Amino acid sequence: MTTTGPADRAHFERLYRQQDDPYGLRHRWYEARKRAVLLASLPRRRYRHAYEPGCGAAELTTELAPRCDRLLASDFSDAAVALARRRLQGQPHVQVQRHTLPRDWPQGAAPFDLVVLSEIGYFIEEAAWREVAGACGRSLAADGDLAACDWRPDFAQRRQSSDAVQAALGGLGLRLIARHEEQDFLLQVWSRDARSVAQREGLQ
Repeated sequence: MTTTGPADRAHFERLYRQQDDPYGLRHRWYEARKRAVLLASLPRRRYRHAYEPGCGAAELTTELAPRCDRLLASDFSDAAVALARRRLQGQPHVQVQRHTLPRDWPQGAAPFDLVVLSEIGYFIEEAAWREVAGACGRSLAADGDLAACDWRPDFAQRRQSSDAVQAALGGLGLRLIARHEEQDFLLQVWSRDARSVAQREGLQ
């Protein structure tokens, strides 16, 4: 995960040191299905350079990696970063770094033609999240895509609603090209390329 504050960091350090899959991402059908929906919603088969902050133990990262020439993943938890690096050994096109957002947003590594924000925004205070959204806008390539997926029910560590998280991203002026809404989660994809997938492939 990615957030701010020593109390938050201590919480996630404990989680990832106690077990390598604290949220059951590898075994729950809900999680596997959600990842499949997210990946299927990305409009391009392959990306040049993607960024996935808040990667945790890299469950989504391992499925995103085959679709990227280069992939930068990050987390603010040292334990999560160590787990992700072990998980991604042997994939030199994938880097895992320790970032605390918004402070450590890797502007120097931009542009990214894909940014994936999965289950992180609601851990971040509203003002800091607006900075994250702005960093997304500044670092997205001219043809770049931005995906956000967020759990909707309330929970103790939530700092803002998932609707508010995604509204900040929706305010960047990008074209909304996909939206998937369920009781459990909200997924949206925006792009600087306003064409549909069919239009991009010359079917329209």
